[in-house]
Order: sequence, then structure tokens, then C-alpha cells
Amino acid sequence: MTNHRKFNQKGFTLIELLVVIAIIGILLGLLLPAVQKVRESASRTRCINNLKQIGLALHGYHDVNARLPSGQSPWTDPVTGLDVWNVTPFEGCWSFMVYILPYLEQESVYKKAKAYGSSAATAYSWNNPVCAQQMKTYNCPADARGVLAKNAAEAGTSVDQSLTGYLGNAGTTSISMDGVLFMDSKVRFTDITDGLSNTFVVGERPPNSNLEFGWWFAAYGYDGKGNGDCVMTSNDLAIANYFIANYSGPPNKPCNGTAAQKIGLQSGTPDVGCDAAHYWSFHNGGSMFLFGDGSTRMIFNSSNFLIGALSTRSGGEIFNIP
Repeated sequence: MTNHRKFNQKGFTLIELLVVIAIIGILLGLLLPAVQKVRESASRTRCINNLKQIGLALHGYHDVNARLPSGQSPWTDPVTGLDVWNVTPFEGCWSFMVYILPYLEQESVYKKAKAYGSSAATAYSWNNPVCAQQMKTYNCPADARGVLAKNAAEAGTSVDQSLTGYLGNAGTTSISMDGVLFMDSKVRFTDITDGLSNTFVVGERPPNSNLEFGWWFAAYGYDGKGNGDCVMTSNDLAIANYFIANYSGPPNKPCNGTAAQKIGLQSGTPDVGCDAAHYWSFHNGGSMFLFGDGSTRMIFNSSNFLIGALSTRSGGEIFNIP
């Protein structure tokens, strides 16, 4: 006799399947914001760590030299207008980030830069091989693009130009010299009479999409003083107008605001070229800033008066930091 076994096989009905899909969608909707918050918290923590390392290096430099490094070493003499990049010490447009390398446990990189740029024959800073050195400490991890570099062929140099998302505080304008790190600056902590906890030293401004500003090693800036490149101003319509006039066409998107809306601290995007004129970051709602006392704080967007006050070393402004 042949035994036939009957199996009771029952599948999902369409309604049951839709219910399951809906439940999964709801769970994902609840989970994704939590994952995003965790990622944002992690990137913010790593950004804080980067800035604190830069702060310790600046303090280490000050301890040895009794002053902070120059925000940018001159390409030309600010008084005579004569070239100084091709005379000793052959460091035209070197940024403050070069000078603090020995205090970031990167002395070998610093020595490599000095060894190459040791004569007039090799004084052209943008051909220094260290320009291509990618520095994770100089870039915020919230920037999903990672450590960026301008291709040598596109940059018109012999080596790639690696970039940074952290810029020194040059003060309110490109000519005010009331900040902490600007062209040929020699600021001491005792010069910061507003208080180290009330004056920021470094702030965030990611590179824009064409990678022309934010070169961490040799930074000419939009004006030859490093502004918009390795240092940043807080209240300068001149730099805003420059970026609006020169970086509002392809491959950049048109500028989405007036010059008055492109200074200080605003939200930004790398595709809008004029956003290179102000502080901004990939963090939600604001940007991280390193202060003179080594502390780091997030300042919320559109705090233009506050950013202006925090950028002067001896302005005597009275304010409250939220």
C-alpha cells in the first residue's frame, strides 16, 4: 500500500505581506535617525579631538617660541611689496599648520619640507613634496569626502595639493590684523586681552568642490595673505564679494545670497563657491571652534555678531556664549 502524506502548506497573504513590509518600514524609520545621531556624535567627537590636537600643538609652539606661529608666512614683504619667498628661509606662503608639525609628532614631515625648501632653486612652495601629504588631523571626519587633494595637473604644480577643513582666525577683515593667526602674525597669549576662553584660534570651513581653497601647506589665499585658504575672516565683505564674483559659475552653483549673508558663520555646501568666504561645517546646525585656552565649542549658525566678537583678540566686546 502506498502512503500519501498531505502537507498543509500555507503562504503569506498579500495583506499579511503588506503589514510586514509596513512594520519593517516603521522600524527602519525609527532606527535611521538614531544611527544618524550616533554617526554625527562620533564625527563630532573626532572633530573635537582633531582641534584639541591642533590646540596642544599651538600651545607647544608658543611654549618654545614665546609666541604663536604666523598664520601665513609672506610671499611678498607687506611694507616694501618686494618678493621674499625666494630669500632665506624660503617659506613663502607656508601656513601655520606647517610650523606646528613638530608638535603633532610630525617632525619628520617638517624636516622633509625644510630640506626641500632650503634654497632659492627649490623655494617655490607649491612644488614642495609635503604639499601632497594628507593630514587626517587637519580634516573634520564629518566631511564624507575624506581627505581631499587638488590634482597636480589641475593645480599647475609638480605635486598634488592636499587640503584642510580647519582655518586659522585672521580677525574681522583681511587688513584688520585683530585676530590670532594672520599673515606674518606674531601674537603672544598675553596679547589676547579679551581672554583665551573668549577668543577662538581655529574654525571650520570645508574646501569647496573645485578644491582651489584650503591648501594646508602653501596657501596664497584670495589676496596673497592666506585669507580664505589657510586663515579666515569673520566680517569681511571684500572676501565675500570676491567669491561671489569669481566662483558663481560652473562648476560652482550660483551664489544663493548677498555678500552680507556670506560672512561670519552660516550654513554652507561645497557646491556653492561663495560659501568658501565664511565659516561653515558638515555638522548639524553649527561649526566647531578651537579657543585659545585649548577648549572646543560648537557655535550655532548665523551667530555673526558672536563670531565677530570671538575673532578679535583685544576688542573688549561683552557677550555670552550659548
